[in-house]
Amino acid sequence: MADAKRILLFGPQGSGKGTQGEKLSEWLKLPLIVTGNIFRHNIKEQTELGVLAKGYINKGELVPDAVTNRMIGERITQEDCAQGFILDGFPRNLVQADALDTYVKITDLMHISIPDDEAVRRIANRRTCVDQGHVYHLVYNPPKQEGICDEDGSALEQRKDDTEESLKKRLGIYHSETEPILDHYRPYGVIHDIDGIASIEEVWQTVQASLQ
Repeated sequence: MADAKRILLFGPQGSGKGTQGEKLSEWLKLPLIVTGNIFRHNIKEQTELGVLAKGYINKGELVPDAVTNRMIGERITQEDCAQGFILDGFPRNLVQADALDTYVKITDLMHISIPDDEAVRRIANRRTCVDQGHVYHLVYNPPKQEGICDEDGSALEQRKDDTEESLKKRLGIYHSETEPILDHYRPYGVIHDIDGIASIEEVWQTVQASLQ
């Protein structure tokens, strides 16, 4: 693992990207960069980009690619990413993928796939900590103490957009806007196709093997 690893976690909602990302971060000693956390940090610190993003979010609108691209670009060019990073939640469309290519060359894309009905079933039991966005699953990856994050002690909550109706809409967007990114990266030979329907440990073993 001497060479820098710049890894994308890719898959629909509920595929287990967050769980595998945390395992990868610990295993490779690389920062795990989650788009949602970057937004929360910038909004909390009231940075220029954070103020811009909050304005769109408060209106229920998607943050424009130009703002998201700059936010991610600033993060992945920081010193702690010099030896690599693990990126979860970006890029979400081809415009973002093109922008990412201007910053770095991706070495691996972990494509974790699950059927839509499984995604809906899993998301209903997902909980996220309000402070740093650590993700838990009440069945597969429950917190040690109910309602409390193991990592930072903050409260766990169900995201407002984790309802079945909202999730089906988000899955539609994933299939139409995000999945084409696979065709963008496939010619580079960096994609690892992983069956996400298996257990967390089985998926993790496959992820590890694909990077060795």
